[in-house]
Order: sequence, then structure tokens, then C-alpha cells
Amino acid sequence: MRQAIMAQVLQLLRDMVTWLAEALRLLRKRGPSQFQFWLIALIIGIAAGFAALLFRKGIETLQAFLYGTDDVAKLHSFAETMPWYWILILPIAGGLVVGLILHRFTPDGRVRAVADVIEGAALQDGRVEHRAGIASAAASLITLSTGGSSGREGPVVHMAAVISSWVSERIRADGITGRDLLGCAVAAAVSASFNAPIAGALFALEVVLRHFAVHAFAPIAIAAVAGTVINRLEYGGVTEFSLPGFSALEFYGELPAFLILGLVCGLVATALMRSIFLAENVGNRIQDMTGLPRWLRPAVAGAMLGGLAIWFPHIIGVGYETTSDALTGQLLLHEAVVFCALKVLAVAITMGGRMGGGVFSPSLMIGALTGLAFGMIATGLFPEVSGASTIYALAGMGAVSAAVLGAPISTTLIVFEMTGDWQIGIAVLTAVSLSTVLASRLVDRSFFLTQLERRGVHLAAGPQAYLLSMFRVGAVMRKLGEPGMADETACHEMIEDGIFVEATATLEAALPLFDRAGVPFLPVITPSKGDEAPQLWGALFHVDALKTYNSALAATAKEEHS
Repeated sequence: MRQAIMAQVLQLLRDMVTWLAEALRLLRKRGPSQFQFWLIALIIGIAAGFAALLFRKGIETLQAFLYGTDDVAKLHSFAETMPWYWILILPIAGGLVVGLILHRFTPDGRVRAVADVIEGAALQDGRVEHRAGIASAAASLITLSTGGSSGREGPVVHMAAVISSWVSERIRADGITGRDLLGCAVAAAVSASFNAPIAGALFALEVVLRHFAVHAFAPIAIAAVAGTVINRLEYGGVTEFSLPGFSALEFYGELPAFLILGLVCGLVATALMRSIFLAENVGNRIQDMTGLPRWLRPAVAGAMLGGLAIWFPHIIGVGYETTSDALTGQLLLHEAVVFCALKVLAVAITMGGRMGGGVFSPSLMIGALTGLAFGMIATGLFPEVSGASTIYALAGMGAVSAAVLGAPISTTLIVFEMTGDWQIGIAVLTAVSLSTVLASRLVDRSFFLTQLERRGVHLAAGPQAYLLSMFRVGAVMRKLGEPGMADETACHEMIEDGIFVEATATLEAALPLFDRAGVPFLPVITPSKGDEAPQLWGALFHVDALKTYNSALAATAKEEHS
């Protein structure tokens, strides 16, 4: 009997393997149907959910081992009792390991995070780097476990993107399918990381895909639910933060104060973002001037963080303990102000030192501290019309993080889901709206888009700005001998006059040349080597470039409104 059962089980396994192989063959040949696509979205959601869960558990396990505490949620309180030299050594050692990992496995020693996922969605058909992405996740895990002052959402999002990219390559997904699968992975990762399914789905649409296409919503929602289930199997249905009870009626007369809080939070968010960019510039300049090896840069940043953490251990790690203290009103005014300024400094050092991590969790802490400090002042000046100062902490948490991410909708929802308090939505929305509007005018829409802008990737202005960079002149030009090719003699005369474009250039560089030269076509050449004359390959016609651009705009509009 047992042998018969085993034989049936083995036959069932063989049939499943055969079915999966056939399904994969059909996916590669015909592309996924709607049902198959939703099934793939579910599988990616489960995989991304487990990746986020394992990343979080890995940080907690490593932190508990290195700091010798059983309750990592109270890490900074425990760190206050540790020997000062251990607080200093840990981030230095962690930074050294991070530097060696990034030096070995990335071409530029830079951690991949959310900005790279946004770039992959817009310009690379939903694909991201695999090798550098895995190395970045490992580096960020070590950073967050050894005292780095950043968040876990950046590496988690990129890890999920690596999973979806691998699947997209296996099934040879086109651009739309690849982007949708990327959105599914991101939604699941964010949902699993923060136990926030609604915000996870909207984060993928608002921040990564940057559109709300109807066709993408169902699979992304499926993946977000799958990621949330993975989180709740381990942590249950509890929220990240526990809040004291509020009276929903106390603060209605305070809405003007929340308008002012929104403006303050917009300035604080801008200060945080610009501090990170300034630290990056200073780090680059010092590295160039001193010849410091790039693998030592995170260790130097770790030494600075360790020195700061000796006196202020609140900067260590994600900072949920301090955030919780702010939301429950357990800090004094001067503590809130000092901890906020020090956290901005610590995040700038961590990110500028290329240690890894994300900016969302730090922005939650900074926002809660900003809101609490503002609330203490406001309620102290007008006690007769004021509610609890902790309401301002919650609104500030949402306002700063929304301005940093450039995502007012998903950030507002994630704040609600992380706290479980939906009664003071008017206050949070009021602060979020003004902070986002103000900060978006002072940077390029958000922290991530400004990062890309600094690298020369122009996504902030929308598809009309970046689509031209996706097409090479060599792919659009009319080659020599083809019908409609320009007269070769005229082309050579234009080359002698300095009017030409290289085959490797993009349409982004070529189109302005038409306006300046006032010609219907541009000769396409390869650069000359030494004394050799440049070689003519063909001609790029203005009408062909515009047709390509219009077709790309139409395809983008069709995807976004489908």
C-alpha cells in the first residue's frame, strides 16, 4: 500500500513538473494571458513578501546578536548601557564590510534602491540589475544591523524588483508586462515590510510606475495582499505603532495650525534631502582629493556615526523606538528638536557615506519629532483651542515622509495603516498636502527623482522629457543605400561644416540640433580616430525622429490609460 501511495505521489510530482515546464514554454512563446498573469503576480507577491520578511528578520537577528539584546525594538535604550567603544566599533566594522561588498560586486560602489527601481520601470522595461541588487541588499542588511541610520524599505523594494526582473527575463515579458510585474513585486515588498496592503499597492502605482492604469491595479492588489499575509503569519495583525486615544473633535478648530505644520514639514523634508545630497557631494570631493579607496568610504562614515551614537544612541538603526516615543508624547520639547536635527545629520552621513538603506523610515522619525515639537509649541500658545500634541506628531510623520517620497496618497495611507488611527485623517491630509507641494518646488518632485536628476536621468518632468533618451540615432536613421537616404555629397558638406550627429547619440541630443541648424536631416557618423576622417553611416531625418517620439508618447499614453 505504501509503495502504491509513493508511486502516486512521485507520478503527481512528475506531472506537476511537466505542467510547469509546458506552462513556461507557452508563456515564453505566447506571453501570459490574464489569468496566467494574475497567477504570476501572486507567485511574485509571495516571493517578494518572503524576501521582505527574511530581510527584516535578518536585521533583527543580527542586531540582537551584535548588540546583545533580546528586544531590538528598544535598541537605543539598551545601547545607552553598553560600553562606548562597542558603540563606536560596530558601525566602523559594518561600514568596512559594506565597502568591501559594494567594491567587489557593484561597478561604482553605490547601493541600489528605490530610485534605481523607478529608472528600471521607466527606461528598462521593468528590469533592474541582479548582481548589484543582491549586493546592495546584503550591504544594507549589514548597515542597518550595525548602527547605520537609514531605513529598510529601499533595499526591500530593490530586492523585490530583482525577483520580478528575473521572472520577466524568463518569460520574455514585454515592457508593459515587465513594468506590471515590477509593480506587483514592489507592492508585495512594501506591504510585507510595513503590514500595509493598501499603501503598498498605491506606493507601487504612485512612486514606481508613476501612473494608475486600471489594468495594473488587480494584479498589484493581489500581490500586495499576498505580501501582507506573509507578514501577518509572522507578526500577526498588529500595527507598527500603538497610539494613545484621541478625541476626534478636539482639533477641528486647529486646522490652520496643521496648515502651518505642513509648511514647516515641507522645509524639514527639503533640509533632509538636501543634507543627503550635500553629504554625497562632500564625500565625493574628499574621496577625489585624498585618494581614499571607495571601499573605505562606508567605514569612515561608520566612524562618524559611531562617535555620534556614543552620546546619542537614538540615531542607531531605523529609529522606531524614538518614533513611538514621539507619537505617544514621551519626549520633552528640547529632546524632540535635538533628536530631529541629529537624525537628519545621521541619515546624511549614512547615505553620503554610501552605507545603504532607505529614507522612508528615517523620514517617519524626523516627521514625528517635528510634529511633536510643533504641537508642544502650538498647544502651549493656545491651550484653550488645542487638542493633544501627539496629533501633531502623527500629522508631521505623514507630512515629512510624503514630501520626501513625493507620494502624498500612499504615504498618508501607510501612516494610517501603521498606526491604526483613521479618525484624524483631516489633520494628516492637511499637513501632507502643503508639505508635498512646498517640497516638490524646492527639489525635483521627490528625493528619488532628484537622485535620478543628479545622475542625468530626467524622469521628473514626465515621459515627454525622458522618452527621447531611450532611442539611439543609429536605430532611427536611414542607412546608406536605403530608399529615401539623403544625398551623400550634401552629407559630406554638412560634416565639413560641423553639422552632424554620432550614431551612438540619443534623440534627446539630436533633436535640438535640427532647431539650431535649421536642416531637414543630419548626417550620422562614427567619430574619427586619429587622422582618419569620420565615417558616414546614414542620415537622421527630422520627420523620422518626430514620428518615433510621437509613437513612444502614444504607447505611453495607451499604457497609462488602459
